[in-house]
Amino acid sequence: MTAYEILVGLAGLAAGALASVVGFGIGSLLTPVLAMSAGTKTAVAAVSIPHLVGTAIRFFQIRGHIDWRVFMTFGLMSAGGGLLGALLHTRAGGDALAVVFGVLLILVSISEFTGFSRRIRFEGPPAWIAGVVSGVLGGLVGNQGGIRSGALMGFHLKRDAFVATATAIGLIVDAARMPVYFATDRDAVTAMWPIVAIATAGVVAGTLAGRRLLSRVPE
Repeated sequence: MTAYEILVGLAGLAAGALASVVGFGIGSLLTPVLAMSAGTKTAVAAVSIPHLVGTAIRFFQIRGHIDWRVFMTFGLMSAGGGLLGALLHTRAGGDALAVVFGVLLILVSISEFTGFSRRIRFEGPPAWIAGVVSGVLGGLVGNQGGIRSGALMGFHLKRDAFVATATAIGLIVDAARMPVYFATDRDAVTAMWPIVAIATAGVVAGTLAGRRLLSRVPE
């Protein structure tokens, strides 16, 4: 196994564990790693596979805690945004997607260092707008969790309901965006199937381990 393949596996492991605790993070961690060899456009499409697998496992683990009221409103708006974002993804160039993805990661980092992310709460109409925006970003560059989580905070969900609802929403965003990806990027993703398989295996292992961590995290 090459050093790059080991890096992909470790990134998948960390991403799966992180997502089990906070409800997102697979795209944020894996996309830059896969983009090193495939470019951002193909990486976004390829990462949707381990993202779907990890999210599906997490969904079945904690599906009993989903807040269906939030899912049927905020979640469906996010799915619509995901479809729109995927359609935009097919039109955008790789360089443009790389810039958007990089800016999002920088903004998330700044919000964490300044404490802004811990104070932000979306309520009422802004929450619905944030749901659509998070879906669009998920479809466009695969990075949506930070905005979606900020919006979900406004619904004052308990710990398990928060992670479960975020997971369920991530799953339907995947369902909305992946058909578009594979209608346009199927050949490029198929060509890198060994890397995708390693990333998926890492995400599965991390997801199973992360479930144990969640029970130890206080509200």
